Amino acid sequence: MPMENLKEQILRLKKEKNAVILAHYYQQPDIQEIADYVGDSLGLSQEAEKVNADIIVFAGVHFMAETAKLLNPKKKVLLPDLNAGCSLANSCPPDIFKKFVEAHPNHIVITYVNCSAEIKALSHLVCTSSNAEKIVNSVPENIPIIFAPDKNLGNYINKKTGRQMILWDGSCVVHEAFSLDKLIALHKEHPNAAIIAHPESETHILETASYIGSTSGMIDYVKQSPKSEFIVATEAGILYKMQEEVPDKILIPAPAMEDNTCACSECAYMKLNTLRKLYDCLLNESPEINVPKKVADKALIPIQRMLELSK
Repeated sequence: MPMENLKEQILRLKKEKNAVILAHYYQQPDIQEIADYVGDSLGLSQEAEKVNADIIVFAGVHFMAETAKLLNPKKKVLLPDLNAGCSLANSCPPDIFKKFVEAHPNHIVITYVNCSAEIKALSHLVCTSSNAEKIVNSVPENIPIIFAPDKNLGNYINKKTGRQMILWDGSCVVHEAFSLDKLIALHKEHPNAAIIAHPESETHILETASYIGSTSGMIDYVKQSPKSEFIVATEAGILYKMQEEVPDKILIPAPAMEDNTCACSECAYMKLNTLRKLYDCLLNESPEINVPKKVADKALIPIQRMLELSK
């Protein structure tokens, strides 16, 4: 089926089935084009909470669709490709993390939203890169914190808040793929460009940045900045929406260590979702995301706390 026909059929099915499509900034442009809402993890969580549709098609990765299901237990939540996982979520196995938490009694457990429902169920609070500092600051300073699974984000928040959170040793392969040497060489070619970075990046990359923030924060920064050129250190999928917002500005993806087709850093999991798979999953109402009630009841509590604190 040609691309335009696929889009028409998806829009038809969406209307027939009273479905809504939520997409992350890292999705392919053709998916972003037909989504009802495109955003970062916090925006998507907030949007999922107020959805009125019967079906939520989540064009993102597994933990995002799971979070939407936790917030909408009575709605059908679909993910175009069940294999769309997350290296960061994979870096934190629930059975090992449970022992880690038990070894640190009296600690508040804050987990980054990029984790499984089982990990959220072991947490007191959940955060996203947009609100991590605010969530950490909501915990009294005399109470020790475990932060998981992203050590880079945790390290960045420790520096910003002066806390000494115990960090789980997890990371995102996409954000750890940036090459400092290549970035410095690229900046020499574009000396007037501001470097902007996601806090999941390693410290040596963050130290080069004029701005550090979530995907939505980066878009806002580029819109408001007087500069006309930016080197963007996050998953390259963000460039589509960012360029839409600032058509007159030059956006350059930060270079990855490995030689690949785009010479940038891409999340293979995010790119597993395609327009065809989105159509098939809406047509067949499958694959469906379900979370066992015992896990869901516990995992929902820290998410709701986060959403309350983020208002």
